[in-house]
Amino acid sequence: MLALGKLLELTLAGREPAEKTQLTVDGVRMRWLTEGALEVRPPEARDNGMDLLLSAGIHGNETAPIELLDRLLQAIARGTIKPRARILFLFGNPGAMRTGARFVEEDLNRLFNGRHESSSGPEALRACELEHLAETFFSPPGRTRLHYDLHTAIRGSKIEQFALYPFKEGRSHSREELSRLRAAGMEAVLLQNKPSIVFSAYTYDRLGAEAFTLELGKARPFGQNGGVNVERLEQRLQQMIEGSEPALADASLEGLQLFSVAREVIKHSDAFILHLPADIENFSELPKGYLLAQDAGKTRWIIEEEGARIIFPNPKVKNGLRAGIIIEPTTLAPQG
Repeated sequence: MLALGKLLELTLAGREPAEKTQLTVDGVRMRWLTEGALEVRPPEARDNGMDLLLSAGIHGNETAPIELLDRLLQAIARGTIKPRARILFLFGNPGAMRTGARFVEEDLNRLFNGRHESSSGPEALRACELEHLAETFFSPPGRTRLHYDLHTAIRGSKIEQFALYPFKEGRSHSREELSRLRAAGMEAVLLQNKPSIVFSAYTYDRLGAEAFTLELGKARPFGQNGGVNVERLEQRLQQMIEGSEPALADASLEGLQLFSVAREVIKHSDAFILHLPADIENFSELPKGYLLAQDAGKTRWIIEEEGARIIFPNPKVKNGLRAGIIIEPTTLAPQG
C-alpha cells in the first residue's frame, strides 16, 4: 500500500509524509496538501467529472466517520478501489483528534462562513484553512460538486442516522441528492431554513456544492465503533468514488422522513435552564404546551408545534449559541 494511504496514521502522529505525491499502479494520483488533507485524482481518461469532498473529524472525538474515511483511503492506496471521481479527504481537527476531545479551544463547526475572522486560536486558523482547501478543490468549472461532512452525535438518537441539508435563499432541494442519502442509509433529513456557520453550509452557500452534514450514530473512541453501522454509507461512497453507483430513483423518497426547523433555542445568559433529562435522545417528541427552556428576562420556550421534536439539546454551550433545535415534520416543496 502507498504510504499516503496512511493519512490517518500521519495525522495522529503529527508527521508529514516523506513523499507528498504518489501514484497507484492504475495511475491514480494521491497528493498530500497539508495536515489531514489529501487529494485523490483519477487518470484523465477515467475522470467522470465528479468532485467529491469527504470530511470527518471536525469534532476530534467523533471517530466512526474518521475510521470510515481511513478504510476508503487505504483501499484506494492498495488499488482495490479505483476512483473515477476527484476526491478531497479532510480530517478536520487534527489537534482534537490526537487528544480524543471534541475540540481544542472552541467548536470548529461554528467557525465557517467567515465566523473564524472574529475569533482566534487553533480552530479559527483551521476553519480558514479548510475553507481555502475546499474553495481550491471546487474551483474547476463544469463539474459535479458534492460534500459530505461526516459526524457522530454527543447523545443517542431515536433516528440514528440522519442528514442536515443547508439553506440558501432561492435554491431548491435536490430530490436526486435526497434519494442518494436514502440509499446511503439516512433515515431522515432536516431541511434547514436559514444560513448557517457549519462546514457543509459554507460549501453549499459559497462554493455551489450539494453539501450535507451526516450524523451516523453516537460518538465513541477509536476502535469502539462496532455499534455504529455505516455499511450502507460506506458501500454508497465506494460506488460514488468508482462511478458504479446505481441509478437514483428520484421519483420516490419513500421511507425517508423529512423535517424542518421550527425554532432554534438560543442560550442568552448563565441563567438559561433546559427542562430536559440529561440523557434525552435526539428526535424525542415534545408535547404541545411543554415548557422546554427559560432564560433571564422571563424568556421562555413553550412547545406550540404539532409533532415537535428536539435535536442537539446542549445547555452547556456558550452564551449566544444554539442550545437546541425544535423541529417538525414536513414535505418537500414541489419542484419549479
